[in-house]
Amino acid sequence: MTLFCRCLLSVVFAGVACAAMPFANADGLSDITDRGVLRVAVPQDFPPFGSVGPDMKPRGLDIDMAQLIADKLGVKLALTPVGSPNRIPFLTTGKVDLVISSLGKTPEREEVIGFSSKYAPFYMGIYGPKEVEVSKPADLDGKSVGLTRGALEDIETSRVAPPGTKIKRFEDNNTTIAAFLANQVELIASGNSTMAVIAEKNPHRPPLLKFKLKDSGCYVGIAKDETALKEKINAIIASAKADGTLNKLSEQWLKETLPADF
Repeated sequence: MTLFCRCLLSVVFAGVACAAMPFANADGLSDITDRGVLRVAVPQDFPPFGSVGPDMKPRGLDIDMAQLIADKLGVKLALTPVGSPNRIPFLTTGKVDLVISSLGKTPEREEVIGFSSKYAPFYMGIYGPKEVEVSKPADLDGKSVGLTRGALEDIETSRVAPPGTKIKRFEDNNTTIAAFLANQVELIASGNSTMAVIAEKNPHRPPLLKFKLKDSGCYVGIAKDETALKEKINAIIASAKADGTLNKLSEQWLKETLPADF
């Protein structure tokens, strides 16, 4: 047998051996367990879901939810502060295992990532001072609306606003809120929880709900096709709902009990 034939047979046998071996599949849940650390993207400027407290430590509903999941998985928690535009990219590029950042679910996002069941109530709307008369999307014509670029309220406002609406996009929630408080915009698109915080701190110009953009909820973002991890997260959420933990988190941070149909 020539050297060439022997080499050819070696290649063929190697190919058969490789074909017989199962390919290693990525398993996010096993990776987290083996690593002993759960990496979670959380909001850094979106109270009461996530912000920096007086002690310079992260605090909020999403922070507590991340800690709850890490505890149930029996691993340490590593937080990664993110803004609305980079939440999903951090997940799809493998920089984090989960996104727990007041994340709403949309058909467009479902094409890119997976979602858990809901862990907190959330709805968003158009808010403004009493003197600005707006009650429906058509009334936004000619009005200026501040919102955070890439957030769900950006998607929903852009979808319903008439062409004459002056949409002003800002890079993070703090900048959006500051623009509204400084009268740089007439209206603001945001969530109910954030507006409640603003109204409490600024009673002289409280943002009032003009109309709802979307009744949503908060979901844990999970990488696509991570079935085992998704099932585990859903089991943790279901248990937390059954034992009252989710309701306690809602009462603590959102100042409201979970809706009856949650």
